[in-house]
Amino acid sequence: MRNKLVVGNWKMHGRLETNRALLQGLSDSAALTCAVAVCVPFPYLEQARTILQSTPVAWGAQNCSQHKQGAYTGEVSAEMLADFGCRYVLVGHSERRALYGETNGDVANKFQAALAQGLTPVLCVGETLAEREAGETLTVIDAQLDAVTALCGIDAMARAVVAYEPVWAIGTGRTASPQQAQEVHAHIRARVAEANGSVGEALQILYGGSVKPQNAAELFSQADIDGGLIGGASLVLDDFLHICRSAN
Repeated sequence: MRNKLVVGNWKMHGRLETNRALLQGLSDSAALTCAVAVCVPFPYLEQARTILQSTPVAWGAQNCSQHKQGAYTGEVSAEMLADFGCRYVLVGHSERRALYGETNGDVANKFQAALAQGLTPVLCVGETLAEREAGETLTVIDAQLDAVTALCGIDAMARAVVAYEPVWAIGTGRTASPQQAQEVHAHIRARVAEANGSVGEALQILYGGSVKPQNAAELFSQADIDGGLIGGASLVLDDFLHICRSAN
């Protein structure tokens, strides 16, 4: 049986004092029987490490460079993230794709860079509203997955997590129905399993897209949904803990 995982994506939010209360609340909670991680902005990685290092809660980053080092002003390498004790790094989040022009090839290169440093990439895939309405959801997701497996090989997925995030449901208050989400999750698992059955069966696939305390339990009860990638609700301690309990 696959274990549940809940990952908080703080996006570009946080201040030292509010972070401290949130991280301390997570570290003190007895409710975390599923695996839990928080992906924080780069400046707060040391704070996250200091507070969480002796707890079961893991920490990670929201992006990394595909380059190991060099003249890439403003970039942060996977090697640097590993130096801060990160376990996870998000790659291919829809906001990176839409706002910063990251292509499927860029995402595959970042995925490869993360694996090379022993990090677990959380590969974000998903379709826009226009793509869904055009019936292109699975075609779009297949292309996003195939770019990674073509570069890194299907066995690399055994060291990764996939997060399905319908772009039209991120931060909008709209959520894919549990049935819609399950359909896509089952397709992702089958797509990987076609190439390697054991990897496909073991792959953790998270749902991301306006997950809230009110809908988490029904989403997480679906057969192929193994937890969540949580945005806004991960910034509210009680809400995030409620979502984590829903994954138990």
